[in-house]
Amino acid sequence: MGDRPFSIKIFLPHGQPDGLRIVDKSNWTGRGIVFPRSLFPDIKKRDEFQETGVYVLVGPSEDGELPKIYIGEGDPVKSRLEQHFSKKDFWTWGVFFVSKDRSLNKAHVQHLEAQLVRIAREAKRSFFDNLNEPQKPSLSEAEIADVESFLEDMLSIFPLLGLSAFQKVGLSKVKKQQLLTIESKGIKVTGYESPEGFIVKEGAQAVKAEVPSIHHYMSVLRRELMETGVLVESGDALVFTQDYFFNSPSTAAGVVLGRTANGRIEWKNSKGETLKHIQENTSHGGESALKGAHGDCESE
Repeated sequence: MGDRPFSIKIFLPHGQPDGLRIVDKSNWTGRGIVFPRSLFPDIKKRDEFQETGVYVLVGPSEDGELPKIYIGEGDPVKSRLEQHFSKKDFWTWGVFFVSKDRSLNKAHVQHLEAQLVRIAREAKRSFFDNLNEPQKPSLSEAEIADVESFLEDMLSIFPLLGLSAFQKVGLSKVKKQQLLTIESKGIKVTGYESPEGFIVKEGAQAVKAEVPSIHHYMSVLRRELMETGVLVESGDALVFTQDYFFNSPSTAAGVVLGRTANGRIEWKNSKGETLKHIQENTSHGGESALKGAHGDCESE
């Protein structure tokens, strides 16, 4: 996805920030409808629910930090959502996408559904309620290009809704002087800051044993990362099988160290400067600090 500027318009038909929200994006034929489960019986008569679309249902996982999601499609979405309202208890809110010009058909949303499932499984930032792996339908080359463009716009909206299940680490390669490390208890961890939070790189290690005082949420997150295969046992340590997003440097540091940690102190560059020192020098125009943490990226 290119870093092109865009604007988002969110309309609140009921005047409630946590109620029904209609999301429009500049220069896009799509539209997102975000709604809490509790309002579904009252709003399902709206015209958008009669359209062909793809949807994501979201709820908390049992005693977990990662959300639980269900991805589906409907022609129209209303009938499918009615089934899930009566049969699926986990979800607390949902979002679906339709086209304002009715350009999406059944095959298009099946393609979108399959792609969303694939992306979310690769990102490993959620648990699935889906039991089956949807298959892509047969589309022409031109249709695939159009639907993939629609998908890119959808993916740009999810983070604005607080849904990180589809966020994957990009393909940019970070130079050595950008990388930050933690070395402790025989492990070595490498990562770097990003606009989304903090990224720990594939191959980084984490301690196996947690201290008794570790925060519950951090212990749960470590367990979930092992359940999803992000962390696997390797000798006396755990190892990251892929680059992985954390929402803050401290969460990343705490997960790898198995204890509460201040990431702005724990993460250091090759000169031994802490992330806190780097950020403070950068904010004051420190050229060397800027070079040490945020140099230009190389593309792979």
